[in-house]
Amino acid sequence: MELSSAARPVPAPPSRTRVVLLFVALGFVTLLASLSQHLFVPALPLMVAELDAGSSSSWVIVAFILASIPMMPIFGKLSDVFGRRALLLVAVALFTAGSLVGAFAPDMGWLIVGRVLQGAGSGGLVILPQAAIADVVPARQRGRYSGILSAVFAASSVAGPFVGGLLAQGPGWRWGFWINLPLGVLAGLGVLLLLRIPRPASSRRVVVDIAGMVLISVITVALALVTTWGGVVHPWNSPIIIGIAAAGLLALIAFPLVERRVPSPVLPLLLFRDRTFVVTGLASMGIAVVMFSFLGYLPTFVQAQLGASPSAAGLAMIPMAIGSLLASTASGQIVARTGRYKLVLVISALVVAVAPATLAALPDDPTLTTAAVAGGVVGLGLGGCFSNIVIVVQNAFPHAIVGVATAATSLFRQVGGMFGTALVGALFLQGLSMQSAYLLMVPVALAAAAALLLVPAVPLGETIEPLAPEPVSPEPVPPERAPVR
Repeated sequence: MELSSAARPVPAPPSRTRVVLLFVALGFVTLLASLSQHLFVPALPLMVAELDAGSSSSWVIVAFILASIPMMPIFGKLSDVFGRRALLLVAVALFTAGSLVGAFAPDMGWLIVGRVLQGAGSGGLVILPQAAIADVVPARQRGRYSGILSAVFAASSVAGPFVGGLLAQGPGWRWGFWINLPLGVLAGLGVLLLLRIPRPASSRRVVVDIAGMVLISVITVALALVTTWGGVVHPWNSPIIIGIAAAGLLALIAFPLVERRVPSPVLPLLLFRDRTFVVTGLASMGIAVVMFSFLGYLPTFVQAQLGASPSAAGLAMIPMAIGSLLASTASGQIVARTGRYKLVLVISALVVAVAPATLAALPDDPTLTTAAVAGGVVGLGLGGCFSNIVIVVQNAFPHAIVGVATAATSLFRQVGGMFGTALVGALFLQGLSMQSAYLLMVPVALAAAAALLLVPAVPLGETIEPLAPEPVSPEPVPPERAPVR
């Protein structure tokens, strides 16, 4: 499938005021995506009762995840070709349309349709703000802004279930959809008016990698279903789980074979030849395992073993959000001033390991206060890791592929999150103690810190690289034919 992409002149760098206003708009974009991911978890019983959903209620969460993950690399790739603003507007429109469908949903079927639309838009809303910051801010100064965006993402992800519980007990769960409409309008207007970056230049017609997009969708959806259903909805050795895993494995084998043959792959294989990308990707997966394990295990533990109420369990997660906010903002300022990021990344990953190690070493079950403080410590480590990893990866590649590089890094994080969620489910089924559960998280975080030690210390860019044509694989030159005599 071929689409044209025209060259445009590079504008002057935007003023600081415009950058700040744009940053506020991108903050609304990030808030849209992250708040809704787990917003409806506490409201599921009320939704089931009102819509007579029965066993399909889990699809309210699963549908969102299945739609969002494969759309990340697709949005990232298309934004490198057609520009960040157009794709951000598409993502906001999809998410807002899904919210409108969900708000009016008369039954569970329409509600799931709304969540699929929300998830599809969320795939772009998660990664495109970070890529858009790279369009207007040099890598050296990017931490000042991307750190706060990461803090917004982490804080709203943690606050989502708490806000959802308040809405469910107050005006009703449908307000979880209604609140997205004004946010979506504000985000869309901000992007439309403030993000004035030209489309990347291209000297030829762009070939959209449809086959690669289909394969990466099959891989990510299969992984999400296996980690979500395996051992919980269906036994690990059931034909359904084995069949889904086999389909994902076949798509994974076919993916590099297809990507080698297309001139503009959705996920360029050259990314995997770069040491920075590989080690930061592995570290992101490990840290996300710990993050999602805490998000899944800590609230349930607080309720089941400490006898706390659901609202108290939600309050216990607030220190995690505060820690992430403080660390991501502070670490971004440190990196911007010093230009050094490797030590910040390693120390942050070690901090992530401190909390589960401390909880695992306690002789007795912790109190609610101890659990909340441990969550705050994990938040400090998460805040110092995720936003700076994105900056490091963006700095390692040409600006022409910064969108797909950012998306691939976020994809690693989501894959780690799926494994972390699966780990929590397995721990509950096995009936492991709290200490054993947290003890398993320690080597994962330490392995992430060890991987970050291998990140090359490359100076961060002081200027914004001009927009240039995307690097493509050279097309084969046909052999010369002998003259006909």
